[in-house]
Amino acid sequence: MEVINAPRHGSIIYHPSLLPRHRGASAINWTLIHGDKKGGFTIFWADDGLDTGDLLLQKECEVLPDDTVSTLYNRFLFPEGVKGMVQAVRLIAQGKAPRHPQPEEGATYEGIQKKETAKINWAQSAEDIHNWIRGNDKVPGAWTEACGQKLTFFNSTLNTAGLMPEGDALPIPEAHRPGVVTKAGLILFGNDDRMLLVKNIQLEDGKMIPAANFFRGADSSALELTEAEQATAEAVRSAWKRILPNVPEVEDATDFFKSGAASVDVVRLVEEVKELCGGLELENEDIYMATAFGDFIQLLVRRLRGEDGESECVIDHVEKSVNKMTVQMPHQLFIGGAFVDAEGAKTYDTINPTDGSVICQVSLAQVSDVDKAVAAAKDAFENGQWGKISARDRGRLLYRLADLMEQHQEELATIEALDAGAVYTLALKTHVGMSIQTFRYFAGWCDKIQGSTIPINQARPNRNLTLTRKEPIGVCGIVIPWNYPLMMLAWKTAACLAAGNTVVIKPAQVTPLTALKFAELTLKAGIPKGVVNILPGSGSLVGQRLSDHPDVRKIGFTGSTEVGKHIMKSCALSNVKKVSLELGGKSPLLIFADCDLNKAVQMGVSSVFFNKGENCIAAGRLFVEDSIHDQFVQRVVEEVRKMKIGNPLDRDTNHGPQNHQAHLRKLLEYCQRGVTEGATLVCGGKQVPRPGFFFEPTVFTDVEDHMFIAKEESFGPVMIISRFANGDIDGVLSRANATEFGLASGVFTRDLSKALYISDKLDAGTVFVNTYNKTDVAAPFGGFKQSGFGKDLGEAALNEYLRIKTVTFEY
Repeated sequence: MEVINAPRHGSIIYHPSLLPRHRGASAINWTLIHGDKKGGFTIFWADDGLDTGDLLLQKECEVLPDDTVSTLYNRFLFPEGVKGMVQAVRLIAQGKAPRHPQPEEGATYEGIQKKETAKINWAQSAEDIHNWIRGNDKVPGAWTEACGQKLTFFNSTLNTAGLMPEGDALPIPEAHRPGVVTKAGLILFGNDDRMLLVKNIQLEDGKMIPAANFFRGADSSALELTEAEQATAEAVRSAWKRILPNVPEVEDATDFFKSGAASVDVVRLVEEVKELCGGLELENEDIYMATAFGDFIQLLVRRLRGEDGESECVIDHVEKSVNKMTVQMPHQLFIGGAFVDAEGAKTYDTINPTDGSVICQVSLAQVSDVDKAVAAAKDAFENGQWGKISARDRGRLLYRLADLMEQHQEELATIEALDAGAVYTLALKTHVGMSIQTFRYFAGWCDKIQGSTIPINQARPNRNLTLTRKEPIGVCGIVIPWNYPLMMLAWKTAACLAAGNTVVIKPAQVTPLTALKFAELTLKAGIPKGVVNILPGSGSLVGQRLSDHPDVRKIGFTGSTEVGKHIMKSCALSNVKKVSLELGGKSPLLIFADCDLNKAVQMGVSSVFFNKGENCIAAGRLFVEDSIHDQFVQRVVEEVRKMKIGNPLDRDTNHGPQNHQAHLRKLLEYCQRGVTEGATLVCGGKQVPRPGFFFEPTVFTDVEDHMFIAKEESFGPVMIISRFANGDIDGVLSRANATEFGLASGVFTRDLSKALYISDKLDAGTVFVNTYNKTDVAAPFGGFKQSGFGKDLGEAALNEYLRIKTVTFEY
């Protein structure tokens, strides 16, 4: 008490519970064990009972069903606790700090959790068993006796939606029902017949294994080590000898912990391996997973080869039963190979455009999160395995990622429909299908990025050799739009990774979920930690910080011209970082009387209404030759009226909701302006009277060149039709090129000479002849003028993420 009372104001203490409940050192554990729905912390004046003193300040939080000590601490107790202590100190300094006597009513005191008292009581509900396991998670570990040994369970969840208890039975004495070892882990049952799932089991010898592997014997597919790997194994054997001085000889069967190693030795072994193996980063848990030396070397070699499989990662999924499946969606930031909350646990709602409902809360990245992600990407680039593995191995990992995307394509397409309003069938083919193709295409480029040798003037009597090397740039920032959330990510990220860079991706704030699912798949593919980082958040904050960050060496951006200009300026002022921009468009489509009219009508409709008009290369203005104008308009309107507007998950829907409410409002204003300026509204122009953000497919005619809708992009399902005089090729070309945009263009004619002449004269990065929207992963894509510069797709895209170094030898 002399120490406690020594300061002028006395001493205050932070306690991780809402006192008087859960007094004592294991308060957080008991909050979970008791299944409390509310947790929090108390700051109190210390007394001779230490945690019975007067209350100064309390703050509470919700305890989630699968919270652990770590998640509760990281999400609330630590960040809010720091703020609370600051607040308490300020109150004391101002003389305003209260002293509320701590009541005895509701007070509990449970002892410190110890291994001998952590045995599971099976005569209780599944929720109570889950609470006991998560409350004892990591230390000391909840255990039971089964199969003749003591088993300790870790990483428990009540989230068992879609899991079937089919697998190998694990008899547990006193349990209501035997456990079941499944591919997902160990399913356990409470006395209420409800299930819980345990993902990791620690055996009696201290070895930690995935619960799904409990009945598997020793791995029969032991790797055959190369000569270099044998040398590495011997170097690691020497490290084991240094750590275990009492072991005369380290054999394959030597067990790390049975030989006397303690927890501090785990850290030492991780650091020794990092030094011996070129920066390879093992986790402490890896040591527990492979405690025998022979097993450890097998694990180590697999990691060095990039064959570590589906590394265990705690993911707090949001689950939705939709489209005849259960989709699992991560919703936190992805930094350094882990899903984490944003600074200050800030979140926002992501909205389903079909009905305006909240899908889930997504972590909202802050500036400090950007700095963490860039630091993780920089470390992965400079010190991690990504830069050390061969280009061919890098390609193999990207092929594996593409395969996983294909395995999850229905789930990805469903999430795209939920979050972006994409029609499911289109999402399956284009949003997801082309994303898979893009990663496969660039995976094949990884080991084909090569320089050249160049003859230069000789410095007689010596000779010279000059060669070039194409090298990755470093940390790249990628900012993607909301119209094709996954596909735009793939277009840029695949080329970026193939070139050997690391990346920080900012998905559009309104459509983050497929990007976060993609992050989960990179883990399963074995992409090293820190190579891919994903930060949902606002463009003005996250995008701006990426543009300004001195350690980011390249920005790839798709979005509006206005924002693109701002990014380009920031990139120049920060560190003259490289930048590629795919910006706005007002793509002209020229339809001549000698075209195949049936095809022109079908493709003309597709050129505008594809993906609800939310398409960067959508035909922003159709120029139709006078002699077929009226017939073309009539047939287009007939096709438009056949469109089924509805739920994007319905298989017969071909026109879903606009992406978000603000965009819907913009379309309404756009059409009103067209009417005000004198254009003829043939059909559409209104919101569909149903829940969600649905907008009628719209057709304007009699559009004159000076009108707003003739010059500005709608980025929605609005067809703008203008006439041109029969045979006036150069005149219509002049009108088509009279724009600051130059992303795409098109022409329909049976006259080959005319088609070649027009394709030569159209001032746009892509020209479609007798087709439209036909992009391919091998064909470069990018704009002219204020539609930006730089290319996505094709070999040209690699150059956006590479730098050329010239090396000259004299000999």
